[in-house]
Amino acid sequence: MILTPFEIDLYRHLSPFFTAQGFTLMAEKKQYRKTTATGFQNVILSPAFYGDETWLEVNLGTRNEQIEQIGQQFLNNLPDFRPDANTLILSIGKLQGLPYFRYKIASDAQLADTCRTIEAFMTESGFSFLQSAESLSGIDTLLNESPGQPSRYVYNQTHRCYKAIIAARLTNNPHFDGLIDRYRHQLNVQTRNPYEQLNFERLVAFLLHYSMN
Repeated sequence: MILTPFEIDLYRHLSPFFTAQGFTLMAEKKQYRKTTATGFQNVILSPAFYGDETWLEVNLGTRNEQIEQIGQQFLNNLPDFRPDANTLILSIGKLQGLPYFRYKIASDAQLADTCRTIEAFMTESGFSFLQSAESLSGIDTLLNESPGQPSRYVYNQTHRCYKAIIAARLTNNPHFDGLIDRYRHQLNVQTRNPYEQLNFERLVAFLLHYSMN
């Protein structure tokens, strides 16, 4: 793959920091990734170029392999993308309550300053969030704490319905039956798609007979 000069400089600044934390640069996927016992954590860097200014969005994500192995059987993701699917993902902006935030960079000095800001954020709260969001119990809490509201921890709210009930089943969430009804209703409102609703019911039937041993 061909990297832009901006990306080359960005990775040059950030790689020593993330490498020290156990992350590996995967430039072809525009991210740093760390393998964990349950899947992976990643930090995704997405630049957009507007003339002399670059806007940089930074997303934090985790993948729980157990949830994804179940969920990807029922979701409409292309097979080639399934091994890289995140279970949870949100931007640094959303994590700070600033949903549309982007770093705006127009000079080498601003790039260096932005990288220092990203490193400080990760040290202060980013890595701890990733740690809390990789376990089944952490995912269950984040996806199911407010089932009646859109989740800020996923971009696709349809996929949230699937992954949330999987997490609830795997953690023996006592509200599992009620969550099924809640997300069934949400899918009906969100998609009006009989195929999606059928797929969700297939997942529910699978989970009701799923053995975690």
